[in-house]
Amino acid sequence: MAEQASEDLVSHYDLVIFDLDGVLYLVDQVIPGAAEACARLRERGIPSAYATNNASRLPGDVAALLTRIGIPADVREVVTSAHATALLLAERFAAGTPVLILGAPALQEEVRAVGLRPVTDPYEAKVVVQGYGPDVAMRDLADASVAIRAGATWIATNADKTLPSPRGPLPGNGSLVVALATALGRQPDTIVGKPDPTLFLEAARERAAAHPIVVGDRLDTDIEGAYRAGMDSLLVLTGVSDAAELLAAPVERRPTFVAEDLAGLFETPPEAGTNQWRVDDLGDRWVLAGDGRRVDALMALCAVAWAAGEVRPVTAKGEAASAALEWMRL
Repeated sequence: MAEQASEDLVSHYDLVIFDLDGVLYLVDQVIPGAAEACARLRERGIPSAYATNNASRLPGDVAALLTRIGIPADVREVVTSAHATALLLAERFAAGTPVLILGAPALQEEVRAVGLRPVTDPYEAKVVVQGYGPDVAMRDLADASVAIRAGATWIATNADKTLPSPRGPLPGNGSLVVALATALGRQPDTIVGKPDPTLFLEAARERAAAHPIVVGDRLDTDIEGAYRAGMDSLLVLTGVSDAAELLAAPVERRPTFVAEDLAGLFETPPEAGTNQWRVDDLGDRWVLAGDGRRVDALMALCAVAWAAGEVRPVTAKGEAASAALEWMRL
């Protein structure tokens, strides 16, 4: 864990870069406490940016959605993988290049806006762009397969295997990328979204931020993306990644901080050696004991698991530890 001062967590940063799904909202419903946390940042003059792998909405639509759910946002604060993909296409390919697009209308608009030409004939396409869309069908995957086998460059907006929803994780663009990769026997030529650091680096550069922090709910995209960008990160447990995944995380997916929700931005993490929880090693298992915040119990277990390079069964000593493990679903 990083060295801490006496102030709350967010006071050490000059920009907060938020993921969206699973952090601020689920589909189009605000996550409890998210609007209040963003309002506190505005009151303190700490700027925010919003970086999402979701390629199904235009930046203006994202800003409008955030504003509608109580988080006022400007289009200039939003960075999407669809927009980043379109900019990449404009750099690599000449105007008018035919592009076969799998995804939502927003992705087609972004590609068209940079001067490339969306097409439906797989034999005409020079590029295949694959992004998430609720109406992507098997015939779309078939057309993409034909185009790529014929020599088209294959670019994916992101590789999120799931996306959060009120019903739990649902298949995301990454699941469809895996399906197409299985059929083709190879991976995409380029994957634009997180964990590639481009979205985070662009957000920081636009605001001349020297010390930003990334807030996300996924270890494999948000946290690893922050690691690749050289930025600190806060994992909130309101979306996809859970305690079990965190305990088993490799180095590049270990967040700087962990919180139950966005209230963690305004808390002071315990200094080294002050955690009220302890983990006893019994060889074949660990025993959690102590009292205090349950997220601190999770971090005590993470410290042991990360040092050991493995995860062992965990049992509890005392009611507080039992409650903490129940919350962690361990």
